[in-house]
Amino acid sequence: MENPSSGKVTISNPADITVIVGYFIMVMSVGIWSMFRINRGTVGGYFLAGRTMTWWPVGASLFASNIGSGHFVGLAGTGAASGIAVGGFEWNALFIVLLLGWLFVPVYLTAEVITMPEYLKKRFGGTRISLYLSVISLFLYIFTKISVDMFSGAVFIQQALGWNIYVAVISLLLITALYTVTGGLAALMYTDTFQTVVIIAGAFVLTGFSFAQVGGYDALLAKYSSAMPSNFSSMEPQSYNISPECYTPRQDAFNLLRDPTTGDLPWPGVVFGIAIVGGWYWCTDQVIVQRCLAARSLTHVKAGCIMCGYLKLLPMFLMVFPGMISRVLYPDEVGCVVPEVCKRVCGTEVGCSNIAYPKLVVSVMPNGLRGLMLAVMLAALMSSLASIFNSSSTLFTMDIWTRIRPQATERELIIVGRVWVLCIVAISICWIPVVQAAQSGQLFDYIQSVSSYLAPPIASVFLLAVFVKRVNETGAFWGLIGGLVMGLCRMLPEFWFGTGSCIFPSSCPFLVCGVHYLHFGIILFFCTSVLVLVVSHCTEPIDDQHLHRLVFSLRHSKEERMDLDWEQEEKGRVAQREPEERAREKNHRDSGAEEEEKSGSQAHEQGTLEVPEKLPDISEDPLWKNTVDANALIMMAVAVFLWGYYA
Repeated sequence: MENPSSGKVTISNPADITVIVGYFIMVMSVGIWSMFRINRGTVGGYFLAGRTMTWWPVGASLFASNIGSGHFVGLAGTGAASGIAVGGFEWNALFIVLLLGWLFVPVYLTAEVITMPEYLKKRFGGTRISLYLSVISLFLYIFTKISVDMFSGAVFIQQALGWNIYVAVISLLLITALYTVTGGLAALMYTDTFQTVVIIAGAFVLTGFSFAQVGGYDALLAKYSSAMPSNFSSMEPQSYNISPECYTPRQDAFNLLRDPTTGDLPWPGVVFGIAIVGGWYWCTDQVIVQRCLAARSLTHVKAGCIMCGYLKLLPMFLMVFPGMISRVLYPDEVGCVVPEVCKRVCGTEVGCSNIAYPKLVVSVMPNGLRGLMLAVMLAALMSSLASIFNSSSTLFTMDIWTRIRPQATERELIIVGRVWVLCIVAISICWIPVVQAAQSGQLFDYIQSVSSYLAPPIASVFLLAVFVKRVNETGAFWGLIGGLVMGLCRMLPEFWFGTGSCIFPSSCPFLVCGVHYLHFGIILFFCTSVLVLVVSHCTEPIDDQHLHRLVFSLRHSKEERMDLDWEQEEKGRVAQREPEERAREKNHRDSGAEEEEKSGSQAHEQGTLEVPEKLPDISEDPLWKNTVDANALIMMAVAVFLWGYYA
């Protein structure tokens, strides 16, 4: 058996390599098969087949779209560095998904919307709020999703194959491009569920091997507090001292709720700050809400949310605890503290806690299983990258470019979409050094800190839009802008000065960076809410005839609604039809002109007279409604017990 801390490259045996190659050939084959299969159908058929999903694919899909390789690397890394408090991010979601199913989705269903900017457009009218949401979504995609996914995948490759982190990133992008081109995107719906099952199964196996290696749960409790590196004095002739608190595990490592002033994740931030960022992510993010809107009925949405909540109990045991075990088994690498040693081990000077999970995979798993785990991690990563590339290019071309150039042809939009993907890839690669060094090299803290600076204003506006009728477009818009300015006043100096590490503290002034990012998120949320309410009360209210079935209190209303975005939608349809009609006239001037005219007028009628035949139905069977409600109470009781046990 190899020395656990030797740092030897381990994925070089025939069993692992065969499994990795076989897995990728299988994914590519599914991609090519589904590409040909899907081309035989129609896009319309694919989308209109929605709203038929039952509760269990909804729940599995919510969980699958939330958990990525960034979770494995980030949760395990922060667990290794500071203990179980990071699990609070996952266990907070148990309560937030219930808000999604019980309070937000009924309104989105009765509003009959497909996207979140579309809901705000119907609720407030105007175009500037939906444009703002599109732009801020692109920023969040680049800084918290694409760069983080690339980095976490590169950490896996670096640990498994010993490559440089940038060589790993570029290889990853090339494979993703190949994956996307061969129909990987079309294959997502076939491979995602399969990959999630394999990842969870693999994570269970890895957790079993890890606990066996460390000697069980009690041994972890005993050994974690003494998991210190053997080397904590610098060889370099540099004038810095490494204090014991930089390499000694925290005394409160096994507490979820920590001191409000000295804790690395203070309890008010963990209870309230995470709930605010979670409210933005779970209740207003397009990727998550879209899965709920595909459900067969509101009862299926609620049951799916409960299933997702139960699945969110797992990351603490499958990711956080294994991260802590990794520090116990490999303290010199995962717990390294001397900058030059860390640089040699993982390529960054601020610490190597991010390698905790990949290190376990390559060291603890048996041959073959190790290769499968790495292959699944990379495949899951690439599928999420491919879908993010696709959705962000759609956002940019359809929401932003069409406003800059309303006359853009379809060919131009496709070219712009492809060029935009190249741009965001380039920006994300440039951003990786920031991801590496931010928040003392702890990936999950980095993701949450950026979200805490940009997301609370969006969470505030959605919450008020759904529950407060008096809120209008002016209030919502200036609330978003005021919140953004506040958030940037904190985020930009923090990245300029750097978040620092235990050995090299940041020189950012205390007044700017002294407040913990989770506490800052709470302050930002309340300031935005006050601004939205004050401006709304100083300006004209929106009449009730525009709000039927768009706010929670009017969700059961049967009256006809006059949509505020009706005129604008009509202009958009006319603008889209004009070039089509010109092309149609040009192509069919000589033959079948009458027939074309007839079908054109039919299309026109269908476009303009989009009056729903019947109102959306959010009624529930009393028996199933009570069953689902009882299950929600049971899940909350389980969550409260676990919070209490680990608090």
